[in-house]
This record gives sequence, C-alpha cells and structure tokens, in this order.
Amino acid sequence: MSTTADAIRSADAHSAHTYHPLPVVVASAEGAWMTDVEGRRYLDMLAGYSALNFGHGNRRLIDAAKAQLELVTLTSRAFYHDRFADFCTELAALCGKEMVLPMNTGAEAVETAVKTARKWGYEVKGVPDGHAKIVVAADNFHGRTTTIVSFSTDHDARDHFGPYTPGFEIVPYGDLTALAHAVTENTVAVLLEPIQGEAGVLVPPAGYLRGVRELTRERNVLFMADEIQSGLGRTGRTFACEHEEVVPDVYVLGKALGGGVVPVSAVVADSDVLGVFRAGEHGSTFGGNPLACAVALEVIAMLRTGEYQQRAAELGDHLHRELGLLVGGGAVTAVRGRGLWAGVDIDPAHGTGREISEKLMERGVLAKDTHGSTIRLAPPLVISKEDLDWGLDQLRAVLAG
Repeated sequence: MSTTADAIRSADAHSAHTYHPLPVVVASAEGAWMTDVEGRRYLDMLAGYSALNFGHGNRRLIDAAKAQLELVTLTSRAFYHDRFADFCTELAALCGKEMVLPMNTGAEAVETAVKTARKWGYEVKGVPDGHAKIVVAADNFHGRTTTIVSFSTDHDARDHFGPYTPGFEIVPYGDLTALAHAVTENTVAVLLEPIQGEAGVLVPPAGYLRGVRELTRERNVLFMADEIQSGLGRTGRTFACEHEEVVPDVYVLGKALGGGVVPVSAVVADSDVLGVFRAGEHGSTFGGNPLACAVALEVIAMLRTGEYQQRAAELGDHLHRELGLLVGGGAVTAVRGRGLWAGVDIDPAHGTGREISEKLMERGVLAKDTHGSTIRLAPPLVISKEDLDWGLDQLRAVLAG
C-alpha cells in the first residue's frame, strides 16, 4: 500500500472491525521509533502493550530468530527438540519455580492457568468435581476467550458472547476483606494482575499483594499472578509481585517473553501444581516450538543481567516525576503506575483519551487510550532519556493546546 489512506481503506474493507486503531500505518521500526508508509517517524510510547519491552528489531532477538530459522522452526510436541529443555529450565529458574507449561498467546496461558487450578483443586485439594471456584478481580483483563470474558466486567469484552462459563467469583480489586469473604472450601485459586493494565494501569494499595499471598497460603488456595503485561522488566523488577516481595504459586507469562518477535507464553509453577497434568490432557501444537524457545531464551538471558529492570526503574522514576507535575494543572486529574508504565487520566473538558492520543500522533508520538479518559504510556525499556523527554514535551504541548 503506497499511502496511509489506501492501506486503511483496504484493511477496513477486508478485516473484522475488532479494533479501532489510530490512523497510522507502520512500515518499519527500530528501537523506540516507528516509521509509517509515507516516511513519517513516530516515538512508540505503547510498546505493543509491553510485548516490545526490548524495543523494535532488537539485534540480539533478531539474530537468535534468524539463526533458528535456518535450523528447525516446528516439531510439534510429538517430538522433543534441542531448544526445549533449555527454555523450560531457564524460565523456571528465572521464576524460582520447577516446571513450565509453554503456550503461545497470553489468553492461552490464562486458559491453561484456569485448567491447572481446577485440576489441582480436584486432584490435590480434594474439591468435589465440578465445584471448583476461582476468585478474580473486577476490571480485570486476562484475554478475550469465551471462558475469560465470562469473568470480565468490561461490557465491550463480555456482552453478547454468552452463555458464560461458570466457576468464577468477582471481587473489587485491592479489597482484601472482600477477597477473604469470597474464598470458600471450594476455592482453588485467586487469579489477579499485580497491576491492572487495561483498566488504566491501576496499582493496588500497598500491602495488598502480600495480604493475598498470606490469605491464599492460609486457605490452601493457589495465588496465580497474571504478569503478562506487568512482568519481565516493565515495572523496574523482573516481576511486579517483587515490589511487595511476593512469590505467587503460579506465574502466567506472555507478551515480552517473545520479545515482540514471536508469540510466546507460559504457565510456570512448582511440580506439585503443574505435575497434575498427564499426557494428552492439555497441549498446543506450536507451544514451546523451536523458534519460540530460541527467542525466549535470549529474552531470559537479557533479563538475567538486570540492566533492563534497572533502566525501567530509573527512567520510570523520571517519567512519574514529570507526569506528577501535570496533576492539578487542569488537564490531568491523576497519574498512576510503576516503572516505565503509566496511566494518565485526562479531564474530560480537555478531550477524551482517544482525542489526546490522536493529537499526540499528529506530533509524532504513539500512545493509546483506555476507558474513555485515560491514556497509557509504556515505551520500550530501551528508550533513551532524551527521547522520553521529547515524548513528554509533546504531551505537555497537547495538553496546553
């Protein structure tokens, strides 16, 4: 497609309208910058919803993918391949766990976690078959499969997709008292995002995750942390749970695990949890394929240095200091987040989140709105301080306009 208009017109004519993208057509990208089909450059302040934590075209990841492409890309799980054991071993070690169940997309990983918790509940905890309950938080976003939207409170994600899967109890996010009341003898797991991304980068009250960990341990319930967006360096630590020195029973991972190169997701836990599975009870043809393992192994090696976590922490402190100065100035009513991740609430008098995002796009910055009045900022962790400041300058200019 030679022009933006041509490409958008064709896409709208031939694709289902499940997204409302900003009117930009990206043709190439490197680091924190993207270039459209007409040669205009844009600073990426979204990073593929944290899938691109290590930036576009990261040389280490591209080289790892290229090398594996020349060898073998898929065997299915009918056979072993020579990257599989290393991937599972290294990812388990990164998480401080014993076993890995690899999948592809984040939603698949969440579905796998749900199945894991139910099977563990029946075979280990002793819950009567068919009675397992999983407690989740309101305003969650764990994916868009039929089961997952069954416990969503987002009407756009949920409405007219029923009948819905039973077995879930929804409580307010950040409310330990409500959570404690919801847990019964048939509860097998609590599934939470340590920071709710789609809801507007909502950080729970201090001590909440620690309280969840204590409660689930006392009640013999699995604590499953959906770190698909919040994990792998985004918040300044490898996992967002680490900010409260919490280790869940189950990590649900995705997005950045594939480095923005290939879809890679996984459920990671100890053998007393994932060991409930036997051959034929769950799987994925592409899950844990050689190409995915090669890229993910490089991601894990990069995370082991700690440099990306430190960069997210340092630049994140700078980001939140600068954004904090905007609060109370008339246009910004609140800022939330941690590390290189922020939700910025816009006073409706200054425009919707979509309108602010469109104005940022016109100034060469790409961000995305959520829930009407909030814009999300989540640049690649490789962004330079100079580029970050330039992006913030554009935000100030838009808000002052």
